Amino acid sequence: MRHSRPTHAVLVVFLFRITAIAAGFAADQTAPAHLVKVTKTTSDKVAVPSTPIIQKTAPAGSELYIAKRGESVISVARQFLHKSSYLTSSEVAEAIRAANDDVKGTFLKQGQNVIVPGILPAPIVEKSIPVAKDFEVRAIYLTGLMAASDHGIQIVKHWREAGGNAVVFDIKDSDGTVNIPFEHALLGKHHITFQDLPKYVHFLHQQNMHAIARIAIFRDERLVKEHPEVAVQSRKNNTAWRENGKLVWTDSSNPKVQEYNIALAKAAAASGADEVQFDYVRFPAEGDQKDAKFVFQTEHPTWTRANVIADFVKRSHEALQPSGVLLSLDVFGVMAWQRSVDLNHTGQDIVQMAKYCDVLSPMIYPSHFFGMDNIAHPGDEPEHFIGISMDRFEKITQGSGVVIRQWLQAFHWRTKTYSPEYIKIQVLTAKSKGGVGFLFWNAANDYSKPYVAMPAMRTDKGKYFRGDELPAVAQASLSGGTK
Repeated sequence: MRHSRPTHAVLVVFLFRITAIAAGFAADQTAPAHLVKVTKTTSDKVAVPSTPIIQKTAPAGSELYIAKRGESVISVARQFLHKSSYLTSSEVAEAIRAANDDVKGTFLKQGQNVIVPGILPAPIVEKSIPVAKDFEVRAIYLTGLMAASDHGIQIVKHWREAGGNAVVFDIKDSDGTVNIPFEHALLGKHHITFQDLPKYVHFLHQQNMHAIARIAIFRDERLVKEHPEVAVQSRKNNTAWRENGKLVWTDSSNPKVQEYNIALAKAAAASGADEVQFDYVRFPAEGDQKDAKFVFQTEHPTWTRANVIADFVKRSHEALQPSGVLLSLDVFGVMAWQRSVDLNHTGQDIVQMAKYCDVLSPMIYPSHFFGMDNIAHPGDEPEHFIGISMDRFEKITQGSGVVIRQWLQAFHWRTKTYSPEYIKIQVLTAKSKGGVGFLFWNAANDYSKPYVAMPAMRTDKGKYFRGDELPAVAQASLSGGTK
């Protein structure tokens, strides 16, 4: 039979354990405190000290901007480009980083104070710098996209260092793209590369550069696609006519088209351009000519295409004269030969056109004279083709007072001899035949060969060019990207 109460041995063990627990408790009361590592649970909240926002004060010529969530330095730069003295948003971004020690990376913190330097007190109002029409222009061509870019700005500076004194830049290209802010019923909303044309012209003037705004006139894909009623019309189907399948030509005799381009030229002059240059100032030269129908054939039945072009040039010149800017015209080099087939198609009657412009710029790229004078590789004969072309242009414009300033080849197409020496031969030949200055064309804006050739031509003063410079420079110097 089992006992219901503990035995004597069990009681002894029980009392011993009670004593040990009491002793341990007493020891805990006197031992020093120590930390115990615990595991953080999902419900724990740990306070993280935040970086304090530095309160800044914008110095004169700057603005203070409070960054919003997710904004980057470049996005803020784009917002302030139109108000700043800088030409590109990347220049503004670089200036922001230089003016703010706490701006290091790409993105800004929400609420961050950002000083934006180079803020103009008012928009730039640039005026043209008048020059005589025989001012010796030494120019390169830049697309609108390139001219308005950081790389384009460096090209301009490099060209100036090499001895250039002018830049031809697109404000309307041959696809109809208009690169400047311009409001017109035919245009509507359009992408702009020159956000501020007066600012860009001011930059050119600060570089002692003659500013030439190029407008591709009647070849205008954008316009004919948005307004097919102003395109050359097809006699066969009464729809927009196509040149070899391409819908690109406006009707050169359509008054709406003419006034649109004259208005754009006046806008360029009002922005400070020193010269307006018309390209594609002609009728389409290819395609089914018999199918092409034009407004002038009804409204002026006795006129020829040459009459239309001459009348348009005359009115354009009259519209620009009050502004004091020069009007120059790009024409085909082959027009010096005055062949009836060329004249009947293009309407570029040099004799008539010369009366109503300041400068004629024939495109006498040697490589383009294929099939002429029984020379298999005309691109390798610059002296021959430039010489004979200039002789002809000088002869047919004699007495008109127009200046011949030719386009020269700055590309390697159809020639194995393109080099700095090739550049020098063209310049020397044109000058010896009466050309005043020159324009270099490269569609890719690569002027590596002219860069090399120019210093050598400068040292031989008077042989290749006179070395004309602008009579004055821009009045006020801007800070930042235009320096």
